[in-house]
Amino acid sequence: MTEARESAGPQALRAPGTPCWVSLMAHRLTATEEFYGELFGWEFRPGPQQLGPYVRALLDGREVAGMGQLPPENRLPIAWTPYLASDDVDRTAEAVRLCGGTVAVGPLDAAEAGRLAIAADPSGAVFGIWQAPVHLAPAITGVPGAPAWNELITFETESVAKFYASVFGYETEPVVSAGFDYVTLCVDGRPVAGLHGVGHALPRDQGPYWGTYFEVADTAETLRQVTGLGGRIVRPAHDGPHGRMATVADPEGAVFSVVQDPR
Repeated sequence: MTEARESAGPQALRAPGTPCWVSLMAHRLTATEEFYGELFGWEFRPGPQQLGPYVRALLDGREVAGMGQLPPENRLPIAWTPYLASDDVDRTAEAVRLCGGTVAVGPLDAAEAGRLAIAADPSGAVFGIWQAPVHLAPAITGVPGAPAWNELITFETESVAKFYASVFGYETEPVVSAGFDYVTLCVDGRPVAGLHGVGHALPRDQGPYWGTYFEVADTAETLRQVTGLGGRIVRPAHDGPHGRMATVADPEGAVFSVVQDPR
């Protein structure tokens, strides 16, 4: 997780490559709404239905995330997926293919929300691509319940960093440290996401994946809430340079992290 987590304006949020949305596809949508509504104080309203039942999560009246319902026969892993901004989702999807990735869904129109695709990098980590309409409002950031950071957990960063830089034009800033494989992805000099190479520490039955951090007011209290609501703790609370954080899973197994800003 990187140092820069300051709020960005609407133009920055739409800059190509910037994470601009996170979405979760679950089997039990109503129960999932109840879990996150209690945990983060989210409210919900209907969203685009092109991929099935879908709701937008709101915090203080501002959209922060989306959740959809998977068909019963779909046994894909339940996971949070970040969407990266694009000026032209069709062109970006083609770049994904040319650079060794795959496009699983789309590109397709999502009503007034814009145009999207769901892709995977060469290592298999899934991410979304979103071309938003001009009237997109800025996302809410820097408050409990809002997404704070997105980070790819992968085997090694060198090859995958080249993929994302080629597709989205990122500037890359490797961390120079023996035994620590980390690259920060930047847009116009602004850190927007991270790549963390963990080698054989990555479970072979899971594969590389994108993880989302959500800001919380109190990490310890959040962990109590998670377990009380039927979730579980994946990695206990620990102190880092960016606050007290932990990794948890919701009742369906979707893994995410929480971080308490030390400021």
